[in-house]
Amino acid sequence: MASANNFGIEKGKGDVAIKWINEFITKNNKSFKISITNNQLHTLNFGDFDLVEWNGDWSIARNVIKKSSSKLNIKVIEAGYHKKGNIVEAFFGMSQEYCKVYSSGKFTGTLILKRKSGNWIVNKEKRA
Repeated sequence: MASANNFGIEKGKGDVAIKWINEFITKNNKSFKISITNNQLHTLNFGDFDLVEWNGDWSIARNVIKKSSSKLNIKVIEAGYHKKGNIVEAFFGMSQEYCKVYSSGKFTGTLILKRKSGNWIVNKEKRA
């Protein structure tokens, strides 16, 4: 079972989004768990995000994050994309994470994240 801690929901909208996601998951009989972490991500172009952690299937995670953006008119970060490259860097957590940003269900830009002291920080960001 996959898991991640670098998906994001617009700051201040996490509780509503998590409630909607859990209702959607239950209604569709999927196995998926999601919760808000204490970590935040600050961006210049897209605002601030509360990071969430989840356990389940990647396709379900990406689907519910994008659906919550369109249904609730919020901004979300869909992470989990990696550039093919050095396996050693990926193993030691030195690789970068590529993310898509959605606002109201529409793709609005990309982020490149890296780890610093165990937390995710924005390395680069670009509007679509």
